Amino acid sequence: MALAVYLVPLPGLRASGHAALALLVFAVTMWATEAVPLAVTSLIILFAQPLIGVESFENAVIGFANPILFLMIGGFIMAEAIRKSGLAQRFTYYLLGRLGTSPERGLFVSIFSTGLLSAWIENVVAFAMLLPIIKEIVDIMGCSEPEKGKSNYAKAMILGASFGSLAGGFGTEIGTAPNLMAAAYTSIPFLNWMIFGLPLSIAMLLVTWFLLMRIFPSEVRALENGDALIGERIRMMGSMSRDEKLSAGILLFAILLWVTAGFTGINSYSVSLIAAVMFIFAGVITWKDAQKNIDWGLVVFFGGALSLGSALLKTGAAAWIIDKLVGMLGSDPSTVIVMLVLMAVAVIITQVMSNIALSAILVPLSVTLASAQHQPIGVYAVPVAIACSLSFMLPMADPTVAMAYGSGYVKLRDIPRAGIPIIAVGIILTVLVITTLAAPFIS
Repeated sequence: MALAVYLVPLPGLRASGHAALALLVFAVTMWATEAVPLAVTSLIILFAQPLIGVESFENAVIGFANPILFLMIGGFIMAEAIRKSGLAQRFTYYLLGRLGTSPERGLFVSIFSTGLLSAWIENVVAFAMLLPIIKEIVDIMGCSEPEKGKSNYAKAMILGASFGSLAGGFGTEIGTAPNLMAAAYTSIPFLNWMIFGLPLSIAMLLVTWFLLMRIFPSEVRALENGDALIGERIRMMGSMSRDEKLSAGILLFAILLWVTAGFTGINSYSVSLIAAVMFIFAGVITWKDAQKNIDWGLVVFFGGALSLGSALLKTGAAAWIIDKLVGMLGSDPSTVIVMLVLMAVAVIITQVMSNIALSAILVPLSVTLASAQHQPIGVYAVPVAIACSLSFMLPMADPTVAMAYGSGYVKLRDIPRAGIPIIAVGIILTVLVITTLAAPFIS
């Protein structure tokens, strides 16, 4: 297919742009089918550019110098340190102890514990850390044969943790890989993103909680001795360990630096690396831990995706695609209509394709369209990035959804049954936030 695009004449597109478009089709095909690992496709993108006349190799690899990659690396190291220290487990039991163990409050804890964690660490890591605890809560509540998909409460708890980890990531630039991609192209300051991202994230977590309670009404009631059982679990963990205390302190310090970047002048990329190095110096995590447990292939993939996006922008291929897309929408489409179309495309494709790969394709196109319409640079890129993470419909849409399905607690039909209404509300809320609260901060 890529060869056909390369050979077919495309009026209005110069040779380098034509080659970049063919490379985009190749990348989309490889990423969607995962014929080879995502990182390998990114390496092909690098050496293919000089071979087919898109860019020199020196210009192609500039994507790997993007500071957003260092924000990602630092975030990965922070996530592994928090996981290793045991802080996440204590955090979940603490919430249960404070809120109680009624079915409604247990579901609230499941959703918000993964949601709050995934604002700062990778959603898959947050979900994987808390999944054993959530299964334990399901057992404590006395659910009948949850592993056979017979318990509504177990379904709500597992899907709530999965969906919560995705929605929680909307809150910060490091919360999801699509957010990072949007930040790389728009240069929205970290605090600016939080100003509109956190309210959206909290609203989505509440919507998820509200809808799951009604879609899967609980068959179990609050335990009379639930608080005592949770208290016993907390006592078994003992007092906070040195590593837990250090992890909490370093994480809070990093958050403080992120939200005060406008005053201190320390950019978000540096903060991420500062925190990562502090975790290593404090002994919470070793460099060998980072080498072993961090997905460095994702960093390679990201650099290659940024390189492709840069090529599409520089060669005019992105502008050509956007011109054709806008032409299909009419002579003067409204901002909201364009936003809804781009989000709908992202939501549909992200159910069967890596949201990271999809954002690598759609975000640079969205930036180009915003510039062509003299709109704020993030007006389409930010909602598209969020839409790429509305992966609530199928198991293959996101690793956390696949893990939820793999637990046996959830049947295949349960996922779209809960996911489709949450996606619909998510699109509406995102458009409302982008056109109101976020408007001053996405330029």
